[in-house]
Amino acid sequence: MSQKCEICGKKPEVGNLVSHANNKTKTRWLPNLQRVKVVQNNSVKRIRVCTRCLKSGKVKKAV
Repeated sequence: MSQKCEICGKKPEVGNLVSHANNKTKTRWLPNLQRVKVVQNNSVKRIRVCTRCLKSGKVKKAV
C-alpha cells in the first residue's frame, strides 16, 4: 500500500540526517496517514488521508 494521501498527494520525503561530526545518513520522513471512512459522491469509502487534511476540513467523515 502506498504511503500517499489521497486528498492532497502528500508522500514520503527523503533527505540526510546530519550529525555533529557532519556524518550523513539517508532517512525518510513519512506523512501521518490515517484510514478513515469518507463520504465521496454519495457513497462511503475508506481512504488514507493525512492528518492535515482531516484537521483542515478537506474531508467529510462518514457517520
